[in-house]
Amino acid sequence: MWDVVLIFSKRFPDCWTFLNAQKFVLNRLWHFLRSGCFGSQQISYPALLVFLETVPHNVVRGEQFFLDLFHNLWAGRKPSVSSIEDRAAFFRAFKECFLWALQNASRYFVEVSSVHCCQRTLVENILVKLLWEDFLLVFSPKVQSGILTGISTDSSEGQSPNIQKKIEEKPPLRYPVSYPQDLGKCIVEILSGIFQIEHDLLSAFSLAFRESFRGICQHSENEGRLESVERLIQFLLLMEQHAVRKSEYWPLDYMVGPTLAESFSSIESLDSPDGIRFLSAAISIFGPNRMVKVLLVAGTGSSSLRPFEEQNRSLELEHFMYIFEKRFVPWCLTGNGSCSAARLDLLLALLDDECLSEQWSFVLSHTIKLRSEGPEHAAMLCTLLQKARDKITNRQLAESELHINSYVERWHHELLDSLAVAVASSRPPNRIQEADFLRSALGGSSKDDQIFFLSRDSLVLVFKALLEKLVYVILGSPFKWVRDAGSTLASGIGDLMVDGESHSDKIDMAKSVLAVLLGSFYCLLTLNEDELVSSILAAICVLHWESRMGESLYDVPDDKWLNLKARFEVGKSLHAFLRKINGHSWQDLGIHCREKSSTVLVQSIRYAILEEHDVDASKVTTLCCEWILEVIEFFCLGQYEEQILLEQLLKKSDQWPVWISVDFDSRYGENDLTGSNISGGYKFASLVDKLITKRGVDRVFCCNNSNVSPLSEETVEEVTHRAWLAAEMLCTWEWPGGSSITTFLPLLSACAKSEVYPPKEGLLDSIFDILLDAALVRGGSRAQSFPNFYGTTADEVKNIKEPFVRALLSLVVTLFNDDVWKYDKARTLFQVLINKLMIGDTVSINCLQILPLIMRILIQPLCRSHKNFTDLESLALENDEVQETIMGWLQRILSFPPLLTWQWDNDMEEWFQLVVSCYPIGATDRSNAPKPERKISLREKTLLLDFFRKQRVSIDLSNASNHLQMLLSKLIVFSVGYCANDFNEEDWDFVLSMTRFWIQSAVVMMEDVVENVNDVITDDSCSDKSDFSIIEKLEQIVLIKDHNRLDTAKSALLAYSSFSGVQLAKVVDDQDPSRTEKWESTKDRITGGILRIFLCAGLAEAIASLHSHEAASVVALSLLDNLYFWESVARGVNESSPLARERAVRSVDCWGLSKGSISSLYAILFSPKPAPPLQFAAYRMLSSEPVSHMAIREETMITLDGEQDSSKIDLLSEQNVHLKEEISSMIEKSRKMFEMDLLAEERVHILLAWSLLLSHIWSLPSSPARERLVQYIHNSVDPVIIDCLFQHILDVAVPSNQKKKDTEFPAGVYEAAKEAITRGCLLSSVESLWPIEPLTMASLAGAIFGLMLRLLPAYVREWFGYLRDRSTIEYFTKTWCSPPLISNELSQIKKASFVDENFSIRVSKAANEVVATYTKEETGFDLVIRLPASYPLQQVDVDCPRSKGISEDKQRKWLLSMMSFVRNQNGALAEAIRIWKRNIDKKFEGVEECPICYSVIHTENHSLPSKACKVCKHKFHSKCIFKWFNTSQKSNCPLCQSTFL
Repeated sequence: MWDVVLIFSKRFPDCWTFLNAQKFVLNRLWHFLRSGCFGSQQISYPALLVFLETVPHNVVRGEQFFLDLFHNLWAGRKPSVSSIEDRAAFFRAFKECFLWALQNASRYFVEVSSVHCCQRTLVENILVKLLWEDFLLVFSPKVQSGILTGISTDSSEGQSPNIQKKIEEKPPLRYPVSYPQDLGKCIVEILSGIFQIEHDLLSAFSLAFRESFRGICQHSENEGRLESVERLIQFLLLMEQHAVRKSEYWPLDYMVGPTLAESFSSIESLDSPDGIRFLSAAISIFGPNRMVKVLLVAGTGSSSLRPFEEQNRSLELEHFMYIFEKRFVPWCLTGNGSCSAARLDLLLALLDDECLSEQWSFVLSHTIKLRSEGPEHAAMLCTLLQKARDKITNRQLAESELHINSYVERWHHELLDSLAVAVASSRPPNRIQEADFLRSALGGSSKDDQIFFLSRDSLVLVFKALLEKLVYVILGSPFKWVRDAGSTLASGIGDLMVDGESHSDKIDMAKSVLAVLLGSFYCLLTLNEDELVSSILAAICVLHWESRMGESLYDVPDDKWLNLKARFEVGKSLHAFLRKINGHSWQDLGIHCREKSSTVLVQSIRYAILEEHDVDASKVTTLCCEWILEVIEFFCLGQYEEQILLEQLLKKSDQWPVWISVDFDSRYGENDLTGSNISGGYKFASLVDKLITKRGVDRVFCCNNSNVSPLSEETVEEVTHRAWLAAEMLCTWEWPGGSSITTFLPLLSACAKSEVYPPKEGLLDSIFDILLDAALVRGGSRAQSFPNFYGTTADEVKNIKEPFVRALLSLVVTLFNDDVWKYDKARTLFQVLINKLMIGDTVSINCLQILPLIMRILIQPLCRSHKNFTDLESLALENDEVQETIMGWLQRILSFPPLLTWQWDNDMEEWFQLVVSCYPIGATDRSNAPKPERKISLREKTLLLDFFRKQRVSIDLSNASNHLQMLLSKLIVFSVGYCANDFNEEDWDFVLSMTRFWIQSAVVMMEDVVENVNDVITDDSCSDKSDFSIIEKLEQIVLIKDHNRLDTAKSALLAYSSFSGVQLAKVVDDQDPSRTEKWESTKDRITGGILRIFLCAGLAEAIASLHSHEAASVVALSLLDNLYFWESVARGVNESSPLARERAVRSVDCWGLSKGSISSLYAILFSPKPAPPLQFAAYRMLSSEPVSHMAIREETMITLDGEQDSSKIDLLSEQNVHLKEEISSMIEKSRKMFEMDLLAEERVHILLAWSLLLSHIWSLPSSPARERLVQYIHNSVDPVIIDCLFQHILDVAVPSNQKKKDTEFPAGVYEAAKEAITRGCLLSSVESLWPIEPLTMASLAGAIFGLMLRLLPAYVREWFGYLRDRSTIEYFTKTWCSPPLISNELSQIKKASFVDENFSIRVSKAANEVVATYTKEETGFDLVIRLPASYPLQQVDVDCPRSKGISEDKQRKWLLSMMSFVRNQNGALAEAIRIWKRNIDKKFEGVEECPICYSVIHTENHSLPSKACKVCKHKFHSKCIFKWFNTSQKSNCPLCQSTFL
């Protein structure tokens, strides 16, 4: 279209005269332009200039034509929707058309004045009123989605409304972000073109520019002016970019120069921040020298941008410096008002590179002078330095590093250096301003900030002064270890500050110093002053650690905490800073700096461990572990440096190590074991233990074989393990938060077995050698031995008092039990010990004392080589050095005199203990009878039997001490274990008589304890009845001081257990009844004694519980102290006969104490500090006859057999069931089970109580007594217990396929439930309950649930009916419980005897249904009972498919009756059917049914209707009529409504 129009217009210029151009062409063109060219901007806008060339001047009115053109063109720009290309085409066309109009105005006017008038009109109305005003009104960025908000400047022709009015009245337009730049560039290019056409045409725009600036200066407080001045500054930048850089001088001479020359005085007087900012921008663009000339020197009309030779005169440098110093410096550094920051920017803009140093000197001199006049001026210097840093930073982006470094050095000044040093060294009150100034002068707040205004020497002096203050603060710490660390730091400083500061001043000083250091950290790192940098870093860490310790130790606010809180808050602020610094910043430090810092910090940690005695040890060691890990993280590069740090941490001191010499000089434990030593040693061990947990055994104890030192290329060989440290840990034994057994040895063993860290044989062997040598030097205690004959455990080792022996044994037993060391190692150690036992021909008594303890451990792996021999002859042919050595020891003790004549001052007992340790007695389970673990040859057995008979022949207990009797009892145990098959009658008589004697002695001892406990609790005459006094007396009573008697009794129990097992069958001669009777009598007496001991333990606890729970706990804990003895007692109880139990119970009940036998059993079962073997033994007695019938119920129930009077049955049903108090209280606690932990001891007690109750119900025959007990549970006991059972079951269940119904249950759970259903026995589930674990608890819960389904189906069904989420429970029951239940129910129905010609039963196991047929004379009917798949959770279905001669109403009643019986029956279905049959029989006999329940026999208590109405004579069940009264709230007869009497 444009091509046609333009070509036609050029070829036929006269065509314009043949039409009304204004009407037919221009108006349409204006509409086209206002419409944005209808999307053809990039084609139409370039054609406009050509179009203007073709339009004849005589067909348009020149001035109006151009005004219409530009207004319509401007109106069609559509900035919010146009593209970048469209806007570029628009502004290019606008600029070209505007300049063309100015240049060709003479075409349309004849007179020159008209031409000038037209040109001025276009500049004023288009350039100023359209473009410039729109530029000013495009407000700066409230940017949303890349757009700006502005005001439309569209206006009708010839109008120039006020800008503020437009802001208030015109709706905002949305401009693209680049729009102001495009518009400003267009204006600048138009101005450049105007300047080329005619300079005077710029005057109109210059006037508008000045007016805009003047308005900003005069109204700078108005809102929105900030954006306006920013727009003017942006316009300056555009002029610089598009004009000044092209050496055009009009921007300064015609725009900026006149504007500032005119406004400078007002800017200066009004202190206008916007004006100052504009002036600063102008100076940055045009240069300080030239701008000062324009502002203050006459002749401003001359261009300052013309070439130097063209300038009429120039401003001399001296004159410029004079004006800068005398006028600008005082003005810019005056006051602290809102424009002070703008004045400082102006001052920095006036700095000229040529005279920078001199100008900077003027500025600093004046600023420092002001600073000395008052603190209000101090902040100005900080701001000035920060702005100077920003100026330098901006310059860094454009220049090379070499040039910028020399440029930065020009900013250094001795005035600033001296001021910074003085401020850092002084103690003025206003320390916050100090810190701000020093941070500004030092710099280095970030890694990229490398601009420092101080010389290097001054930086060193400043940081030394800061360190001195920091150490001064540290020395005022409340913690001794912090003060010690401060003393270490102070040693390299010299004279410290004199202490004269108050507590608050010290806090302020610390805040100030730390603020400076944290704000200039990277400046500090650049100094390369290892001593200074390392000391400051260490001081910062120490203060931070002090804060963490304070926060941890003073967790309860008190007066001391409140005083120290401010101090700790200072150190707390360092945490974020230390975490913010990444690892690279620490690693940038030199190795010497890192070593010195870590040395100070490690020493500080040692101070905290060894010197702080009055603090929580566990908290201190936890903190110290965290600190040492931080030091490793920050300062160690690789394992070599880490090992050096650990060496520093673990080095020898007066307090550490306590037990082992680091120098391995065979001086073990020579340190004086003072309280501080022990305390420090415990805490150091705790620290090492925590380090092992975090870093691993390998990193702490085993150095790498080769490491390259960072200091040289040499390889450092390190082959020494820190075995001494492991030995020290084992000797320390226990420490805050851990112990050798619970934490250290498991980690050491795991490391030795790990594939990642292969077994460290060198380390383990070294530990063993150190401990063995130490034990041999110190020696063991006489007659040390383990209390049991089973495998050695940690609990036995910890009872050994001698530290080195205990440490040695714990190491050996752990490594062998964990299979780190095996048979070969055992033989090696055995040979080492044998070599140390004999020193030439002399026996090492110290080695002899500890050898039995070690042999007790070594004999286990040594015996394993004998397992392959099937007969003793083959074993005898084996040349076994171990066996030969043991026989040599056995022959040695055979040469000794009889055992009971041994004296304390010889080594006979040690040799005996050594021999005893070589004959271990073991068992697969401690509840089973013991058996020998070694296979011995015939020769060895002969020697052993000879030694036993030697003692038997010479026995005389009259003068034998308890200790020697204990030795004899041990001899009997291992002799019975290894030689029982070869015992004759005399041997057995001796064993049984001694066993009975020792057990009876234990009975007497326990009876004394019980009577004393009873006297203390029940003695009302005692004057001191306080709880503390009672508890203290009980502790003394139950304390067994002579452990020899207990050990002797335990050995007797072991010997008796062997006798009563397999050995009894071999020694009893059936042909000799007298001997059998004698031994049986002896056995009964021994068993009675064992039961007596057992019941005495329970009696003591039961009687103590009368006083308090705490008193019972004291008694219970005394049992745990001798657990091996009580395990043997429990084994004897479990093996006892029912007759023996009955005799023991009756005997205790006749004793006359405040508690009886049943209470004693419950006291053991529900003990607050339970012993599992005793608990199971108590449960076994309580759940079995003859004790079980006395253990549950209080009342004596009357058994009613056959057809009894219904009133008696009814009366019986109303009686309340009274359970024993002990079990009743536990059943009641079922309601609170959800408040308990899943493995809480109280939960265990509740489950055991339910097990007893259900087992008792199972044991009862079908009788009213059983029915009453079942009904009591149904009506009175909250079924929440079943919820808790499934809480345990689901706790161990594994969801499958994310569906609850497909949950997988452990086999132990559902197998326990099935066993309980089929056998009705919970004993096996209770026996496997200990140790208490989620799975064992779940198994017992499953068994209880199974037995509930069997015994209490209606009870469980009622509970199930109230559940919302039934799927998982129904799945468990249907899958594992219902099949055996249904099978059992059908089997019982099939076996049941319904002897009656009128009644028959058919059972279909395939269909799970029972068909009951009842016929009577001419009537009959069939009832079908169907058991659902999830029986008994779902109701049994009852149907009547056939009937004859029975009315429909009666049939319905009988059907409902059967449904009621089978659904409410808590027992077997066979019983429900039998009762229903009786009910029908009674109806045929004429007995009236109860009008309320429509049944003759009551469905719950099976009574007959007995309560008759005096008016209508109808009889009701008593339970039905009373229920009717309660629900109806009246006492009328349900039928006749008369008063029921």
